[in-house]
Amino acid sequence: MRYPHECARCGKPKSKPRASKKYCYQCEVDVRHEKSKRVHRARVSRMYGLLDDDYDRLYAAQGGRCAICLRATGKTKRLAVDHDHMRGLHNRAAVRGLLCGHDNDMLGQARDDPAYFERAAEYLRNPPAKKVLI
Repeated sequence: MRYPHECARCGKPKSKPRASKKYCYQCEVDVRHEKSKRVHRARVSRMYGLLDDDYDRLYAAQGGRCAICLRATGKTKRLAVDHDHMRGLHNRAAVRGLLCGHDNDMLGQARDDPAYFERAAEYLRNPPAKKVLI
């Protein structure tokens, strides 16, 4: 049996302010992260039919970054599971990749229409104002 001043997880002495808590500070952080990861895995599995390690394998295959902007790493906020809306949820084959929230929203606003992005790219290359104002 552990003494009340020892962490229930690692057995190290707890600081005085944490005397009434179950875990030391570091173990409390670790427990929270583990629970968050379990909840996320369950949600991803339920929503998209992904298996336990599918998210992690996809994340690694993308180099640990958003597949579009290549900037967001998912360290602060997990990357969203992007899926083909025509195939619907609960369909593992509908998953396309992992995106940051901004890029996932962008695809949704464009209604997954590739022509939208082709027009946007052409607009950036040749803005109408260039022809009219210059």
